[in-house]
Amino acid sequence: MAASTTTARTTHDVLIIGAGFAGLYAVHKFRDQLGLDVLAFDAAGDVGGTWYWNRYPGARVDIESVHYSYSFDEDLQQEWHWTEKFCAQPEILSYLGHVADRFDLRRSIRFNTRVTGLTWDDDAAEWELRTDRGGVHRAKYVISGAGTLSVPKKPEFPGVEDFRGEVYLTGNWPHDEPSFEGRRVGIIGVGSSGIQAISELAKTAGHLTVFQRTPNYATPIGNEPTDPAEEAANKAGYRRIREASRNHFLGVPYTDVQPSALAVSAEERRRVFDDRWNRGGFRLFIDAFGDILFDKAANDTAADYIRDRIRERVHDPATAELLCPTDYPYGTKRPPLETDYYEAYNRDDVELVDVKANPVAEITPRGVRLADGTEHELDCLVLATGFDACTGPLLAMNIVGRDRLALTEHWADGPQTYLGLMSAGFPNLFMITGPQSPSVLYNMPLAIEDHVDFAADAIAHLRQSTLDVIEPEADAERAWVEHTNELAQATLLPTSPTSWYMGANIPGKPRRVLVYLGGAPAYRAKCAEIVHNGYQGFRLTGSAALVTA
Repeated sequence: MAASTTTARTTHDVLIIGAGFAGLYAVHKFRDQLGLDVLAFDAAGDVGGTWYWNRYPGARVDIESVHYSYSFDEDLQQEWHWTEKFCAQPEILSYLGHVADRFDLRRSIRFNTRVTGLTWDDDAAEWELRTDRGGVHRAKYVISGAGTLSVPKKPEFPGVEDFRGEVYLTGNWPHDEPSFEGRRVGIIGVGSSGIQAISELAKTAGHLTVFQRTPNYATPIGNEPTDPAEEAANKAGYRRIREASRNHFLGVPYTDVQPSALAVSAEERRRVFDDRWNRGGFRLFIDAFGDILFDKAANDTAADYIRDRIRERVHDPATAELLCPTDYPYGTKRPPLETDYYEAYNRDDVELVDVKANPVAEITPRGVRLADGTEHELDCLVLATGFDACTGPLLAMNIVGRDRLALTEHWADGPQTYLGLMSAGFPNLFMITGPQSPSVLYNMPLAIEDHVDFAADAIAHLRQSTLDVIEPEADAERAWVEHTNELAQATLLPTSPTSWYMGANIPGKPRRVLVYLGGAPAYRAKCAEIVHNGYQGFRLTGSAALVTA
C-alpha cells in the first residue's frame, strides 16, 4: 500500500500522457531519437490506448489496416502482417504490444496511473504533474497523447445504478468477455460502437432490444481476409502509399473522387455510388463526389441512395423507415461502417425501439422504462452512448497554465488552440491530435506522427537556440479558431444537431467545431510554412531558470 501513496518527486525532460498510438511513438521519438529523459503514464494496465478499453463485441478499425499503422520504421512496416483488410481490436492491440516490445517502450511507462493534475510553474518554467498514485513529476515539456475518444460520455439516464442486471459500457468493456447467450440484452446508442456491437450481440443474445434515438447512415465496411499478393504489393510500395496518404484529405490514398454529384446523369451517379458501396470503407463518403459535404443538393443524392439501400436490406418496412436518417445530412456525423448490421433487424429476436418518439424516462431495477410507461425488462444493459470527444480527455486532467489559468476556463466557450496542437497560456504543452486539428478526419496514426514530429522538431530547435519555452501567441490562436470556424461554416457539418464533431452530443458542452476541415494536405502545408517562417505565431523564449543556469 505504501507504494501506491508515495509522494516521491522526479524530474525529467519530457512527460508523456498515454500509451496508445500517440504515447508509444512519443516515447520512442523523444527517448530513442532525441536522447531525452522521458516518463509516460497511462491509466490502463498495458499499452493500447483506446484499443485497450474498447474491446466490445465487433470492435474494429474503420481505416484499412495497411494504412492504420505506423510509418516511421521501414522494418516494422515490412515485418507486421495484418490478417484482415479492416483489423479487429485484438489484432490492433497485438500490433501495439509488438511495437512496445520491439522498441522496449514499457520500461518508460507507468501503467495503472492516472494523471490527476498538471500545473505550470512559471518561475521554474516547468510542468508539475500529479497522479492518483501520489506521484509528483516535473518536466520542461509535456506531450499529451490522451487521445480524442478516450473519455466515455457519462450516462444521462436516471436510475442506472439501480439496475439489478449487468451494465456494460462499450468504451470501458470488461477484459473477461461476458456471455449474452440466451439473455435479454438492451443496448442504448447506434453510433459506430453501437452498430458494431449490435451486429455481434444479435448472434448470441436470447433477445436484443435496440433503443435508437438518432439513426445513422451506416454503409458496408467490405472486410475480407488479407490478400497475400496485395499485401506483397503494398509492402513493396509502402513509401509511395504513405506519400499518397499524407497528400489525401482523409489520409488514405483514394484517387477516384469525381467533382460533383450534380454534374453527372442519374445513371452515372448510381453507378458511382454502387461501385463505392460495394468496395466498402469510406469510399462512398470521401471517394465518390467532392461536393457531398459542401452542397446540400449533392448530399441529398447520397443520403437518398443510402436510404434506398437500407430499405432493400430490412424486410419490415416500418423498421426500415426507423433506420433511415432524415434530419441531418450524410457525413456530418462520422459515417459508421457495418457488416450485416441491417440484417440483424430481420431476426425475430431483435427489436428496434424508437426513443426519439418515446424517450427513455429512467433505468429501473428491472430494465428500461420509456416516457409512456412501457418497461422493457432486461438481464443486461449495454451503453454505447459515445464519447466526450477531443476536449474531454484534456479537460479531465485539471490542467492549469500561466497565471493560474485553468484550461477549463480558457475553453469555457469551446476549445481555443493554435494548429490544434497548443493553447496560449499553456507553454510547452503539446496536445497531440488536439481539437481543431485534422485528427478525426484524418488517418490517426499518420496524424499522430505529424504532431509528435512537429513537437520534437520544435523542442530540438529550442535547445539548439538556447531557448526552452514555446507558446502560441494569443492573436495567432484567435485567428486559427476563426479559420477553423469559417471552414466549418462552408460545409454542412454545423447542420447536424447531435454530431460530436461540433460537441453537440454532450449536454452543456459548448457548440464549436472540433476538427480542422481544410484537409490534411492543407494542414501539413500550413505547419511547414509556420516552421519555415521561424515558428510564426509562436513565442520562443528562454526562461529565467535557463538564464540562471
